[in-house]
Amino acid sequence: ENMQTYKLLVTKSTVPVGTAKKIEGLVQSILTKRGVQIGFDVASNPEFLREGSAIDDCMKTNRVVVGVNSEKAENLLRRLYEPFLKGGQPFLVMDPPSSEMTKYAANAMLATKISLMNEISRLCEKTGANIENIRIGVGADHRIGPYSIYAGVGYGGSCFPKDVRALIKMGEDAGEDLEILKSVKKANDIQRERFINKIISQSKPDKSKTYTIWGISFKPKTDDIREAPALDIIEELLKAGCTVNCYDPVAEKNTIEHFKNDSRIHFFSDQYEALNKSSALIIPTEWKSFRNPDFQVMKDKMAGLQIFDGRNIYNRDDLKTFGFEYYSIGRP
Repeated sequence: ENMQTYKLLVTKSTVPVGTAKKIEGLVQSILTKRGVQIGFDVASNPEFLREGSAIDDCMKTNRVVVGVNSEKAENLLRRLYEPFLKGGQPFLVMDPPSSEMTKYAANAMLATKISLMNEISRLCEKTGANIENIRIGVGADHRIGPYSIYAGVGYGGSCFPKDVRALIKMGEDAGEDLEILKSVKKANDIQRERFINKIISQSKPDKSKTYTIWGISFKPKTDDIREAPALDIIEELLKAGCTVNCYDPVAEKNTIEHFKNDSRIHFFSDQYEALNKSSALIIPTEWKSFRNPDFQVMKDKMAGLQIFDGRNIYNRDDLKTFGFEYYSIGRP
């Protein structure tokens, strides 16, 4: 409505394939109504920033993907990113639809790797195999690599769940049944349910018990609790009438808002104080401060000695020394 000279419009958000084309049509329709002829381009430039390390990912990116329809748009984006690519990182140029799809495909691939390892972890629990040994062995294969193959309580956050669902919907709209991605979503749901069922079956939650949650955000270094596994765990404990003590370095405010100040949830500024009279400790998120705690202090604070480790951060033998009853993911 206001442009007078050539403009390059760039989408950074993860958007459905074809969005750049729709934006182009919208802009052109407004210019036509104005009765002016002004050149412009619409480019797709998806971001690959991880929550908790976004600044580092921006300053030290491992690749830049741009979807453009003109050499002019490509050259402008090359100039923009030149200071960030001094290490020889690739600047990948493609058409806008391919660029838009690249972001979805990358997140879907990562979600698939996580879900596959989670499925293998469930099989490990039935066969006596150790998922940590398997992770090391599989990760040594250069075709697979050691990243995003840690078994846990399932992925969450604002990206993986949303993007997997979006791709499934895009497939339905295009008449393509994306069976693998449907299975990824199902496997992630099952992984959460299995962990919750393990807590319920082994600790028998009721109104007389207090549970401690260490880590509520969907991953460390962020206060984002969107689709965080901890939320499902807390909701199940509340259904059973339990009291829930929570500690998270940064996600307290968002959690309070999510549960609308439920009086049965208590928040602590110290992770050890959150253990007071607790029947069991549950760890859905692997904040660094949880990795090497004082187990004797933990034992002294707790009423019970059960630990449900959703991120495999502890060694069973260490906990056994202190008398803890330890449950993890995919380990004997």
